[in-house]
This record gives sequence, C-alpha cells and structure tokens, in this order.
Amino acid sequence: SLAELIARVEKTNAFLEGLKPEQINGKEGADITIQVMGKDQVFKGMALLQNRALPNFYFHSTTAYDMLRGNGVEIGKGNFMGRE
Repeated sequence: SLAELIARVEKTNAFLEGLKPEQINGKEGADITIQVMGKDQVFKGMALLQNRALPNFYFHSTTAYDMLRGNGVEIGKGNFMGRE
C-alpha cells in the first residue's frame, strides 16, 4: 500500500541519516558480504556500489517512473533531476 511504501522510505531515510562518515569513507576496497539469491557473496566496496547498488537503484527508479507514467501520473525528468 502507499502507506507501507511511505513508511519504508521513512525507515530507509532514518537509517541513512544515522550513518557516520567513518562508517563509509575508505571502504572502497573493503570486503562486503551480501546475500544474492539466498547465498552469501563477497564484493569489494566500490565494485558493489558501481556494479550492483547503482544499477539496481536506477532500474527500480526507471520501473517506478514507467509504472507511474503508464497510470497517467504527469511526471518527467525534472521530477527525478530536481528543478532548478
């Protein structure tokens, strides 16, 4: 539901706001383990960001955009990029 989506986004924002720079800075070469299809996989920090996290983010952003546009919501590039 929309309420559940909003709650999930708020929870994610709270998590991100709670991160400290020292938890992230310098982790480009660190081993990071995540589950992929139920199995642990180890990635280097930068590879995880560039090869999995960002493509996944853009895929889901595009899919949400397509679904909204397909249902008549008038949104465009400015909504994603931010209006100047």
